[in-house]
Amino acid sequence: MIKKIVKIRKLDDNSSRVTRDDLDYWLNKSPEERISTVEHLRRQYHGSTARLQRTVKIVKQKQS
Repeated sequence: MIKKIVKIRKLDDNSSRVTRDDLDYWLNKSPEERISTVEHLRRQYHGSTARLQRTVKIVKQKQS
């Protein structure tokens, strides 16, 4: 049987520094480079389709 494990960790100064370093890195890139990278990651995940797939989820609300 697989047990669900949840680990709660405190965000320390080191993790916020890493996050800040990542943000600084991407802010130093041009918008074209950022879009190109997102497109590259999208193609890795979704394949080389020209457009993103659209999905619809219908949620029925309870009547009050």
